[in-house]
Amino acid sequence: MIILEIIKYTLPSVVVFLTAYYILKQVFASQKEQQQAEMESQIAKENLKLISPVRMQAYERMVLFLERIAPSNLIIRQNQAGLTVFQFQTRLINAIREEFEHNLSQQLYISNKAWEEVVQAKEGVVKLINTAASQLKSDDPSLQLGQLIINGENALKKAIVKEAISVLKKEMEKKVG
Repeated sequence: MIILEIIKYTLPSVVVFLTAYYILKQVFASQKEQQQAEMESQIAKENLKLISPVRMQAYERMVLFLERIAPSNLIIRQNQAGLTVFQFQTRLINAIREEFEHNLSQQLYISNKAWEEVVQAKEGVVKLINTAASQLKSDDPSLQLGQLIINGENALKKAIVKEAISVLKKEMEKKVG
């Protein structure tokens, strides 16, 4: 009988204690999750503050790369008196490859679409150079190759490099504004 009396008085207390324990456990877990979410949000904001200038710099470098490989700029920079078509073609393509390799890491900071545009522009310029060179003899003067490349670029409906720069600018505007 005494055991029944003890159970009669302690059982409700145990039930109330377990209920309170369960509810408090849920409340503390919810608060912990909320604090963790706020902390992750704060970290994300801080990371964005740090990465934004790097992203902007990557877009700037990609535009500079594209301007440097634009056929007219590339020809002016790489032409040298006395070069043959073959030598000039090799020099132009090597300059493009070096510029590209120098900027490979920038793909981490720009979108896949923008990177694909940059790669397509590079490949388009190389194709333009090779197409023009195939129309000449390898020992012809480099001036002829330069003229054919520029004429070939002018004949295109869309300027290879300008199209890629346009994509980069649009993306940058979206990210900044």
